[in-house]
Amino acid sequence: MSAWRIACAVLATLLYVASPAQAQLFADDDARKAILDLRARLAQSDEQAKARHAEQNEQLQALRRNLLDMNGQLEAMRAEMARLRGSNEQLARDLSELQRKQRDLGQAVDERLRKVEPQKVSLEGREFTVDPEEKRQYDEAVVILRSGDFDKASQAFTVFLARWPASGYAAPARYWQGNALYGKRDYKEAINAFRMFLAKAPDSERASEAMLAIANSQAEMKDKPGARKTLDELIKTYPKSEAAVAGKERLAALK
Repeated sequence: MSAWRIACAVLATLLYVASPAQAQLFADDDARKAILDLRARLAQSDEQAKARHAEQNEQLQALRRNLLDMNGQLEAMRAEMARLRGSNEQLARDLSELQRKQRDLGQAVDERLRKVEPQKVSLEGREFTVDPEEKRQYDEAVVILRSGDFDKASQAFTVFLARWPASGYAAPARYWQGNALYGKRDYKEAINAFRMFLAKAPDSERASEAMLAIANSQAEMKDKPGARKTLDELIKTYPKSEAAVAGKERLAALK
């Protein structure tokens, strides 16, 4: 047998004898390699997961920061809107107050103008213009007369006529002054007032009443001749007046 054949036979024998252990050795190595490879892959996967987690965490932190920034901006906008709303409400209140003051001022101006501007009035079929104060004094004197305070009323008409001698109210003021004097039994002054009234306003609708008042005053003073004369004149001058009818009855009583 050749040396080559002998060597091959020895090698085969050795392989045959050693094969089970060698096979086990090879299997252990493969398992270790598989385990190492798995560990390596797990480590790599873990690193990748950690990296992804870190990246996600960073994104999450960025989102949180953005959210905080947005919340801050939203709060700032809300604060600004509240400030603007408050400013608008204040402006509305200021505008309302300004409008109220303007109305009050306008009313005050109108009131002052009414107090100083002449007014047109109509009295006993006549229209004329008077000052507000002129009208006020006349109306006040009439109110006093109607209250029955004849002494105070006669004084009020005297003051009025002294201040406003050319007033459109002058004629009726003299007539009512005569009535006030008659009411306080000052018949002499009452006659003077009624005669002044007739001299200034002979066409007045109260002229006949003034003549009857003069006759009544004369009768109260026991001046029957004067009373009869005045009544005759009344009946002749104003024959269709109610005062003339009353004058006829008064004249019959004096005879």
